[in-house]
Amino acid sequence: MKKIRVSLIGARGRMGKTVVDLARNDPKIDIVAQCDLGDAIEPAMKDCDVAIDFSNSSAIAEICQAALQHRKPLVIGTTGHSAEQREVIEKTSKAFPIVFASNFSVGVNVLFALSRRAAEILGSEFAPQIIETHHKMKKDAPSGTAKTLGDILKETLETDVPIESIREGDVVGEHTVTFVGPGERLELTHRAGSREIFARGALRAAEWVVGKQAGLYSMQNVLGI
Repeated sequence: MKKIRVSLIGARGRMGKTVVDLARNDPKIDIVAQCDLGDAIEPAMKDCDVAIDFSNSSAIAEICQAALQHRKPLVIGTTGHSAEQREVIEKTSKAFPIVFASNFSVGVNVLFALSRRAAEILGSEFAPQIIETHHKMKKDAPSGTAKTLGDILKETLETDVPIESIREGDVVGEHTVTFVGPGERLELTHRAGSREIFARGALRAAEWVVGKQAGLYSMQNVLGI
């Protein structure tokens, strides 16, 4: 079996270290290059099949430029991108495939699908709200996952949805979507117990994206949901 050669950007961060640890025991993955803050990104792109980014949103222009130079697909797990940075990602995806996801957890992507379906069924009589909790070191608020949930609900219900962000302790990640209606409420919750679920999903996306046509893909595309 030929291994997928992966270049890892953001290798010394929490997620990067988790990806490296998981890849050691994955017979289908070979981490052939690692780089982090202060390292040149372009050389790491030369000999890989795909690059995984868990670095910082400020690095996305350099990452996309290096990927364009070497025609390598990307898996982008970094969050907190500005509108201009997202535009860079979208433009780059016209040249080769990119999986861009706010959350690579299988369970969270099911939460996305269930939230959309619940909003379609419940309609405007049920007011939605989102509460997300993460460890106190997380920089962006709301989280990328909460923003994705908000976008899904706004698209379905045509109204903005309030998001409450809590930063405390060492919580890996919790997201709850609540629909409050006349005399009843529905809650959909996902709780992450380990960063491994995100790293495992990113590696799954890296395997999936190699050989795909140019385009911007989500984790739901990877999972087929």
